[in-house]
Amino acid sequence: MDIDIYALPSPCYFVDEGLLTRNLEILNSVQERTGCKILLALKGFSMYSVFPLVSKYLKGITASSLFEARLGYEEMGKEVHIFAPAYLEEEFDEILTVCDHISFNSFAQWHKFKNRVQNKSGKRVSCGLRINPEYSEIETPIYNPCYQYSRLGITLANFRPEELEGIEGLHFHTMCEQNSDTLKRTIKVVDEKFGSYIQQMKWLNMGGGHHITREDYDLDTLVECINFFQDKYGVQVYLEPGEAVALNTGFLVAKVLDIVDNGMKIAILDTSAACHMPDVLEMPYRPNIINAGKPDEFSYTYRLGGMTCLAGDIIGDYSFKEPLKPGDRLVFCDMAHYTMVKNNMFNGINLPAIALVSQAKGIKVVKQFGYEDFKTRLS
Repeated sequence: MDIDIYALPSPCYFVDEGLLTRNLEILNSVQERTGCKILLALKGFSMYSVFPLVSKYLKGITASSLFEARLGYEEMGKEVHIFAPAYLEEEFDEILTVCDHISFNSFAQWHKFKNRVQNKSGKRVSCGLRINPEYSEIETPIYNPCYQYSRLGITLANFRPEELEGIEGLHFHTMCEQNSDTLKRTIKVVDEKFGSYIQQMKWLNMGGGHHITREDYDLDTLVECINFFQDKYGVQVYLEPGEAVALNTGFLVAKVLDIVDNGMKIAILDTSAACHMPDVLEMPYRPNIINAGKPDEFSYTYRLGGMTCLAGDIIGDYSFKEPLKPGDRLVFCDMAHYTMVKNNMFNGINLPAIALVSQAKGIKVVKQFGYEDFKTRLS
């Protein structure tokens, strides 16, 4: 990465256009090998200034809400799919105007809105149901949509084949940051439980959580899984990764404000785990920093803390070859997905700027935030 990080505002998310293009080319290679359609899941990455680039490779977006669906419709202009655990009556007519596919979480939801779908004039909307195969290899319950008592998807015991009139597709999402060997085991269960219903459908959406652009990802097995359903049932297969689109394409630049000592050296930064990288606390995980190591790997170890009053606003412990001092810049890696979409202004902490970096155009700051963004959210 050849960029002057001191030329950026701080804090600042920036996305490397070249790295993003590399990911999109990998995803497109899967489309070309199989004929499947890959959508960008906006819940993971919704930086719409790069939608013109994304749209050159992917077939559209998938949304979890009306606002995400509108964003995809307005800013990308390709296929718009949506799934939500339940839909708001007052939003549904607008959803119908911007979406091409709508997946329902229950037969009750389908029947509630069925007439509004079928009586809609203009653009045709294809409807589907989310199924729960009750099989997942995700170990952390908060990320496992198939854990016991999950609210997501229809189990086989609750499936009503006599009520499928008007339904054209099935949707399942059972993965999180996993390789295609997990998918291969999953589709075996899906086929055993729901195969007789898949053969009645026009499309099958295999959800997200596919870490397709990870260095060790097995693309051949993914292709095999896609072709299995397409060849056996003649359905159009969709995938909807969010993280895989932006994986390892983004960074967060932050500045050291102060160094304090309370049994160990603690660096206070102008960023925040709680506000700017909430998955650090929610997953939890420890993000990598360029030119930093694990505690005691290098000569100078620090705990990195955020600006908020939350005692647990701690990013992690890192070591450096040289002592940190106020004004130093740190670059956190893999900060494009589940950062901008989840950040917040707790404590009135400002949001990082957003920038796009390319070899041809250099640094372009596309968004900066201020007091009005904080104030207008509250009343």
